Amino acid sequence: MSAETPVCQLLERQSTDYRGWLWVAPPRDRWLEEGEGHLLSADQTLLSAWREGGRGACSPFAADELAPEGVVLFWPKAHAQGEWWLLWLCARLVPGTPLHVVGENQGGIKRVLKVLAALGLGCRKVDSARRCSLFASRLDRVDLDPDAAWTSFEAEGLTLVSHPGVFGHGKLDDGTRLLLAQLASSSLPNQGSVLDMGCGDGIIAAWLARRGLAVTAADVNGFAVEATRRTLATNGLEGEVFHSDVYAGLPQTRFDAIVSNPPFHQERAVDYGPAGRLIAGAPERLGPGGQLVMVANAFLPYPDLLERAFGGFEILADDRRFRVYRAVKR
Repeated sequence: MSAETPVCQLLERQSTDYRGWLWVAPPRDRWLEEGEGHLLSADQTLLSAWREGGRGACSPFAADELAPEGVVLFWPKAHAQGEWWLLWLCARLVPGTPLHVVGENQGGIKRVLKVLAALGLGCRKVDSARRCSLFASRLDRVDLDPDAAWTSFEAEGLTLVSHPGVFGHGKLDDGTRLLLAQLASSSLPNQGSVLDMGCGDGIIAAWLARRGLAVTAADVNGFAVEATRRTLATNGLEGEVFHSDVYAGLPQTRFDAIVSNPPFHQERAVDYGPAGRLIAGAPERLGPGGQLVMVANAFLPYPDLLERAFGGFEILADDRRFRVYRAVKR
């Protein structure tokens, strides 16, 4: 099996024997998934794919004791998240463990030189091809705590805990603000069960829990799951939070409402898949009369999906940038 993504194609041509290495935050690529090594990722889609193939895989928030022969870190779009991964690896793994850092030039991989230098870690460029670059270093103890990346801010009378790479990091986005305004004035029940799908930093889950609803929250991103758990705890609120790829990791439960500000990007690529699965699967996850309320950029093609899944919908708000949709299970 040949590598499919540019970063993996660059790694495939190296003479390094990557068996026994730890792959950290990689993309989906069958060359990796059918090869050797252990996965460390916060992406539930990736974790599930590796585990289904019989491969070792864990989240940084539920990590096994790891002692790999080396580490390959795939540099993410959110540079601060890349720095967190470096700090986490330095704190958790044996000093001197070989480290390779790979990424797309357009994604900012060349910043790694300065980041590693600032941490006191040596670095050399190994190779470049397909508009990607590969750097080599070694892990060592550094005088920085990865937990310092967690920050908090105030919004809607709540304290939100946030992390680099989580949607809405450090601020309340305008789409969510419009959604909450409609929830406050709509016929959303004042009691019952509600699912916050794609929970991000937990603003929607916490807002609903404060209203007295029984909240379940889910996100494919492990950083978002941890952020939501911390947000609920910080505000003295209760709720169940699941690391789940849309509905795949949830109990077979029906809800009175599903509320969401679903993502439509995967790194830099537009991806309607998660939102499409959210809409298509919503009727099966709602009780009679249950409703899906979601906000999305006005240009996104969700009306057809809502019509197909529910047989109708209404627009609760439209400020030309965002629309809030509601569809009711008949």
